[in-house]
Amino acid sequence: MKLGLIGKAIMNSSSPDLHVRLGGLTEIPTTYDLFDANEQPIDSLESQVRKVVAAGYRGVNVTYPWKEEAVRLADRTSEGARMVGAANTLVFEADGIFAENTDFTGFISGYRATLGERQPGRVLVLGTGGVGKAVAFGLGRLGASEVILMDLDPAKSKRLAEELRAQGFVASTITPEQLAETVPACDGLVNCTPIGHEKSPGCPLPKELVAAHHWIFDAVYVPAVTEFVAAAKAVDAAVMSGVGLFVFQGIDAFKRFCEDDGKRAAVDEQATTLYAHYRRELLGENDA
Repeated sequence: MKLGLIGKAIMNSSSPDLHVRLGGLTEIPTTYDLFDANEQPIDSLESQVRKVVAAGYRGVNVTYPWKEEAVRLADRTSEGARMVGAANTLVFEADGIFAENTDFTGFISGYRATLGERQPGRVLVLGTGGVGKAVAFGLGRLGASEVILMDLDPAKSKRLAEELRAQGFVASTITPEQLAETVPACDGLVNCTPIGHEKSPGCPLPKELVAAHHWIFDAVYVPAVTEFVAAAKAVDAAVMSGVGLFVFQGIDAFKRFCEDDGKRAAVDEQATTLYAHYRRELLGENDA
């Protein structure tokens, strides 16, 4: 089964390891290639998708900056991809391209696997691009009492707030100038910006604002311990790292790529073990 990932700054992605590992567990010989626009010219997502379809790929994952474009390429979409308006998984089927958003489903699974039954409460989400939208809707599904959005482009955060409210979720927006007064009253702090990635180092908000009563999630997982995660650990805040989303979105994507229900069940049975493996490998944690 030929799979791949299309995006920018992805050469250190652990996705090839995860999908090849899942292929081994399910006895489906799997290859997983990286198509990095920083390493090779990609004229457009559509042109790259046409190339991999012609080369016999079963499907691809799509990451920054093409998740919102990915859903527009599809002939059919999942409920999550439609609701979020973005896709990170494209499956090439006989009747066309199917789009799924496993950031949405994977965030929910990763949250439960890491934080259990803890209620999200009031949550600040920084960044309202493709992954930010998926996580915001995931928070709504998890029962967040309010999703507060901040983006350097205020039009984007306002538009997402309207979309969340249309689905029955409580949502609002703030400006960067309101961070200091907003963060202490939040239960959760979520980074869905590229800040903290090895190519964009830093912390998405002033570290001194992170406190013990917060739980935090950082969508960045390269490196696994970002400055934001380190700041949270320093004050004993609960942490869901990007590794949680990475593992569970990958599991959900592989299940879409796979065509056998028995093999999908085998993937589900391995989820806890895989999560523990990557927490050891990427975060240096010894417990699941």
